Amino acid sequence: MTEPAAGAVFLDPEQTGAPGRGPVALVWALGAAARDLDAAVVRLAPGADLGEPAGTGHGVLLTVLAGSGELRLPEARWALAPGALAWLPARTAHTLRAGAQGLTYTTAHRRPAPAAPGAGEPVCLLDRVCPQCGRLAADREARFCARCGTPLT
Repeated sequence: MTEPAAGAVFLDPEQTGAPGRGPVALVWALGAAARDLDAAVVRLAPGADLGEPAGTGHGVLLTVLAGSGELRLPEARWALAPGALAWLPARTAHTLRAGAQGLTYTTAHRRPAPAAPGAGEPVCLLDRVCPQCGRLAADREARFCARCGTPLT
């Protein structure tokens, strides 16, 4: 990854196409503290499902980088392939299912305002996905993966 002095970020295809371990792998996430956008590169293992049955409180833009899969909404299904783009308005219930080669995609959405202490779960759970093995931490206060011990972001 290259980060120019102005804070811009460029990832080449080898970096975004990196295979992950486990059913879900966070390949990259935008990390600057003073930002107005949340963005990540996510890799689903072959056959893995990832769902937002209630949808999130903000719109999200998905762009497929590699692999194949399916985007499912309650009323429709779309095949996903490299170059496919989907805009999902706020609170759109959806599920992603990876195909036989897995699915690598970007996700981008407005960064939510910081919540008051004890205000509930964060909108995005990617900070609880282990970057090494893909396990989702059950405890929102977890700082290390229960399976492999890797620090969580």
